[in-house]
Amino acid sequence: MNDASIVEAILFASDAPLSPGEIARADEVLDEDRVEDALATLRAEYDNSGRAFELREVADGVQLMTRPEFAPYLERFDTVPKSSRLSGPALEALAIVAYRQPISRIEVEYVRGVNSTGVLRTLLDRELIEAVGRGEGVGRPVLYGTTSRFLEHFGFPSMEHLPRPEELPVVLRDRAPLDEVSADPEEAPAEESADPSPSAEEAVAAVLAHADGATESAE
Repeated sequence: MNDASIVEAILFASDAPLSPGEIARADEVLDEDRVEDALATLRAEYDNSGRAFELREVADGVQLMTRPEFAPYLERFDTVPKSSRLSGPALEALAIVAYRQPISRIEVEYVRGVNSTGVLRTLLDRELIEAVGRGEGVGRPVLYGTTSRFLEHFGFPSMEHLPRPEELPVVLRDRAPLDEVSADPEEAPAEESADPSPSAEEAVAAVLAHADGATESAE
C-alpha cells in the first residue's frame, strides 16, 4: 500500500488535525519526510481533480475539510454536523484574549467595558480558551489564553497567522497594567449589553476577517 493512501485513510478517519509526526506513527516504514511527500501528492491530486474536499493546515496539523464553496449545500442536511456560532460578545472577549494573552477576567472587562464572566465561561465550556496561570496582582487572578481548539475553530494554522498587531485597532494593541484595573467586585463593569461598541466590533472583525471562508465541516 502506498504512503498517500495510508495518510489519506488516517486523515479521513481523524476528527482533529494531525501533524506529520503523528501521522508517521501509523506505520514503522513512515517518517515525517515521507508523510510530507504523501501530503503534497494528495494536495495535487485533490486540486487537479476538483475534489469537494481539501487538505488544510490547522492548529499546527493537517485536516481533511470540505471546501468552503460547498457549505450552502451541506447546510440543507441535518445529518451534516454544524458548529454553533459564537455570539458577538463572546467573539469580542475571544479576540481580546487571543491578542493579549495571558489576560485576566478583570483586564478583559476593562477593555470591553462590561461584565465578561458569562462569556468567558462560554469560551471555557467550548474549549476555546483555558486557564494558563495566575497573575501577580491582588488575589492572583486566573490568566486565560487560547487553545488549539481556537485554531481549529477559525481555521488558523498557528497563532502566527492571526493579523499582525500593527493591523489591529488600538484597543487590542495597548495593554493596560493590571494594577490600573480595579479588582473590587463592586466596581466591576455593568452586565454586558447586546450591542458591542465600535471598538469591540473592530476587534471581532480582526479575527473573523482572516477566518472568513474557513469551514468546520471536516471529512
